[in-house]
Amino acid sequence: MKIEELELNDPIQKALREERYVDATAIQEKTIPVILKGRDVIASAQTGTGKTAAFALPILQKLFVKQDEKRGRRVIKALIISPTRELAEQINESFKAYGKYTNLRSAAVYGGISIEPQKQKLDKGVDILIATPGRLLDLYKQNIARLGAVEMLVLDEADMLLDMGFIDDVTKIEKICNDQKQTLLFSATMPPKVLQLANNVLKVPEKIEVTPTSSVTKTVKQHLYYVPIGKKMELCLHLLRNTIKGNIIIFRRTKFGVDKLETTLLKNNYKAATIHGDKSQAARQAALNQLKDGEVNILIATDVAARGLDIDNLDAVINFDLPNIPESYVHRIGRTGRAGNTGQSYSFCSADERNYVISIQKLIQSIIKVIDDHPYPLDPKEKPVVHKNQGSKYKKGRKSAASKKKKKRWY
Repeated sequence: MKIEELELNDPIQKALREERYVDATAIQEKTIPVILKGRDVIASAQTGTGKTAAFALPILQKLFVKQDEKRGRRVIKALIISPTRELAEQINESFKAYGKYTNLRSAAVYGGISIEPQKQKLDKGVDILIATPGRLLDLYKQNIARLGAVEMLVLDEADMLLDMGFIDDVTKIEKICNDQKQTLLFSATMPPKVLQLANNVLKVPEKIEVTPTSSVTKTVKQHLYYVPIGKKMELCLHLLRNTIKGNIIIFRRTKFGVDKLETTLLKNNYKAATIHGDKSQAARQAALNQLKDGEVNILIATDVAARGLDIDNLDAVINFDLPNIPESYVHRIGRTGRAGNTGQSYSFCSADERNYVISIQKLIQSIIKVIDDHPYPLDPKEKPVVHKNQGSKYKKGRKSAASKKKKKRWY
């Protein structure tokens, strides 16, 4: 279906033409008409399928019509709850682009930066608010974010919201909003806890599923490298020199790992930036902008960047550390191969990560191609590395207090 065939008004269509939107994606085609009819929606769709436009366009349409009918002081009519700062900002950018000719005003509020400028934005009045749960509740308690007039509530990336421990905050926010609101829930996966949340907050929802939640897009070619844990850095450098080119995201499990890899890459004259939980919002946004603007071609991140980041022309994803949650693998490699483009994923598996591969392949229901032709193969008989202090804690427990003081652990 062409995007112009959807029942969207001229100001929105004009903005979409400027954004070079031609064809509606499957999630947009199925979801937009249902939302325009006022139905609650529970939609299963992976990131990169046009999900943001699927709820942003009908929200703009409905609020623009009502704005024409009655003008007055701006109050929050649509509320979008996002799990991360980056995703909140990205959604806000989409609302601004699609709604540039509607005179509707949107804003994003999230933690990690000063609350005062956000108070000033809300004080001037906004029609559409995109927020992370914690900061929104802070603003609500201070009587800055008034939610009694909310007509449309969106829970975006609901599974991630729950994984990050926001279930209580989301429940509070939902109860604060208008009882007669229309609620839209979008999630990449539909585990029982998401379905339970949907049962609690949605009223006779239309269920929409576009892509099986366990599937990996066919536009991403997957490669698996078995490698000793101590040789991952060498393998990464080898592939960057000889195989992997273009714009790349490398995922590591810990913040320490991210910083360590950045140091190594910079020493080897690669242009890299990092994102993880200890970075300020300004620093995280600056790193993203560096990649988007071509100042660097490598972004190293923890799973905070696994979902919601829309980066054009991302050529490859490297799983330096495999995720212990198989769904995270799908979300990570889903950063590339978007909008019909092809992408590559490269996953490093050490001896202690073999079970992760089994879980991932079970989820995606396919076998990842193993690349044996590389300089650092893993011995099939190699056992997982056990930390030196494991298993010996009690055997050496009779040492004197004096001898214990002499040996200071570095970890």
